[in-house]
Amino acid sequence: MSVIFLVRHAQASFLEQDYDRLSSAGETQARLLGEYWAQRKVAWDRIFTGPRLRQRDTVKIAAECYRSAGLRFPEQVVMQEFDEYEAETVLKKSLPRLLESDYKIRELHGAFVASKDAGEQRRSFQKMFEAVIGQWVGGEISVPGVEPWQEFCARVNRGLSRIMSGAKRGERMAVFSSGGPIAVAMQRALQLSPQDTLRVVWMSRNCSYSEFIFSGDRFTLSSFNAIPHIDDPTLLTYR
Repeated sequence: MSVIFLVRHAQASFLEQDYDRLSSAGETQARLLGEYWAQRKVAWDRIFTGPRLRQRDTVKIAAECYRSAGLRFPEQVVMQEFDEYEAETVLKKSLPRLLESDYKIRELHGAFVASKDAGEQRRSFQKMFEAVIGQWVGGEISVPGVEPWQEFCARVNRGLSRIMSGAKRGERMAVFSSGGPIAVAMQRALQLSPQDTLRVVWMSRNCSYSEFIFSGDRFTLSSFNAIPHIDDPTLLTYR
């Protein structure tokens, strides 16, 4: 049996102009992950990452912890298959139309606009975001020029199959990616519906890891959303 760990990127810069960079909390999360693994001398045969800066910087910080401890950490291989789905683009392009036609989205958007503090703003945004993305995943809305949900899932599965087909028996690998690809891996292991797969996306913690074991075409979940390296409640984040 071989093992794949799928790691969600550390916290990015939510609601800032450039989302695709780690926040200061995210940098701390990535360092804690690297230190946790290095202290336990967790050895890796291969390391993969999606192309986003937040994904690549998470693995970069973890790798620095290994090297500081005098341990080997494989060079990361960037795979486009583990890029995230275009959630922000879906929201941006579909929201104006939905505000005209969907009273529920109007209410959620109104609550977001009226938010009084950062915490309330995050919560109200997430509710609106989940509602819009849920419609997109369910096929109720389409966004021209954006990779559809079904094609996104197929892309991630191609990446998983590519890694699995090239793996040697007993290899241990890690893929640094995002909530969407992790949810697709869960779908593959557990035969989830599209909506249940989307629910997994919302559950994925920043810098958590999920473990899958495989042999041939068999792909089995071993653990999900683990964060033993984080014991500070202020560092438990979902965005």
